Amino acid sequence: MTFNVLLQYILPHRALSRVVYWATRWTFAPWKNFLIGKIVRSYQVNMAEAAQPDPRAYQHFNAFFTRKLRADARRVDSDPKALLCPADGRISQSGAIVDGRIFQAKGQDYTAAELLGDEAAARPYRNGRFATVYLSPRDYHRVHMPLAGRLKETVHVPGRIFSVAPFAVAAIPRLFARNERLVCHFEGEHGPFVLVMVGAILVSSVATVWDGLVIPPYASGIRRKSFEGQNITLERFAEMARFNMGSTVIMLLPESFGELDALQSQQPVQVGQRLGRL
Repeated sequence: MTFNVLLQYILPHRALSRVVYWATRWTFAPWKNFLIGKIVRSYQVNMAEAAQPDPRAYQHFNAFFTRKLRADARRVDSDPKALLCPADGRISQSGAIVDGRIFQAKGQDYTAAELLGDEAAARPYRNGRFATVYLSPRDYHRVHMPLAGRLKETVHVPGRIFSVAPFAVAAIPRLFARNERLVCHFEGEHGPFVLVMVGAILVSSVATVWDGLVIPPYASGIRRKSFEGQNITLERFAEMARFNMGSTVIMLLPESFGELDALQSQQPVQVGQRLGRL
């Protein structure tokens, strides 16, 4: 075990994340400009894509991190049957779910039931498809709908807050099924699908367009919230949630939905591009 991996087990995840939560919302200009400038320079963030291209104009660091893009910054695949990428970032892994098991990295996997926190909810995805997208600090941090769907339920699953960087994904068993996460269940034209917002160390804060800030607070047990009867329907490519700082989004599809394209691990992707076809 490397030192970096060892740190993932011994660091006080939630305490550190609480500190970062407040630090990234401090409006003191020298502080927020220092943090924003460091990220822009270190990760070569393309501010020309942002609706507000001036890094110093943001109220605080988190406002910069969750910045809106220009309307023409992303193109939606023109094929109405194309399955869209839900986020900017890199493909961590994608492909078939085999007998309920999802590939994480070489020598590592986890079950759909563990990820969703529910054996029954995982059954439609037993031999379905998945795509895992990792968002780095340089990426656009809003998550969009891969296809139109009606919100059925959210499930806030408690857990650790390990890093989701590639070194941790390769080394920590069942990482995505152990981290704090928000599971969003939708019903689409062709059946159910799921988007899972996975938290990570220092960045475990998730907000949705229908409920606002959901994480924190952190959960001590599974929290379910039904939206049946509320008719919350989001169109294809509509914004559905955002990470207050970066993390990972996992999409699960039933076998009947169609096929994913041949996506390579660490392949760069952008929201709105085609990942497969219904």
